Amino acid sequence: TFLPFSYTLNFNTKVACGSKLGSGGFFMTVDINYVQNLTKDGQVYNDLDPKVVAARNHALKTVRAYNNKVYHQNDYDYQLLRPLFKQLGSASYIEPNFYSEFGFNLSIGDNFFANHDVVLMDCAPITIGNDVNIAPKVGIYTVNHVEDPVARAHHQIYARPVVIEDGVWIGAGVTIVGGVTIGQNAIIGAGSVVTQNIPANVIAAGNPAKVIRPLKNH
Repeated sequence: TFLPFSYTLNFNTKVACGSKLGSGGFFMTVDINYVQNLTKDGQVYNDLDPKVVAARNHALKTVRAYNNKVYHQNDYDYQLLRPLFKQLGSASYIEPNFYSEFGFNLSIGDNFFANHDVVLMDCAPITIGNDVNIAPKVGIYTVNHVEDPVARAHHQIYARPVVIEDGVWIGAGVTIVGGVTIGQNAIIGAGSVVTQNIPANVIAAGNPAKVIRPLKNH
């Protein structure tokens, strides 16, 4: 859901949000700590909580600005993304159309590469190590809807963190769900769906992804 708020950002802990809607007005303050506490530990929360929506829309505005600047000016302006993220390491390279749900739950190490159309849905923390390569059309989805159809109709969701350790290579079109850790140097084959932890120094592929063999140099 996108609401037409405009944003002035203060990343101590709060985002000040204001806009004029028609002849009326609207002002809202979103506490980032509130959203993080609401979404942590896999607890169920309302996806349309106004503070959650405001945080999401700020991230959407920021990544749209970044993507548009790449497309129209060939300018990879990481100064747009650094204030949004919890951490963005040195020598990072992020192609459009990049998407992040909140941004403040993203920790990304050095020498990170994300090819086109990568989605990092960081309702819970996504922690990415150094020297990680992500191919086009990869999605990391920490969030899931509840199974109960009545609660699901009332926008009840939950989120679990994802950890991608140093040196991981994720092939094109991979889906990674919440609660997963992918171990150091692992390679995930194109089109895989990762629903369980993957150990270090292996090649894994399939739906669900399973270990195929160790890396040849280990």
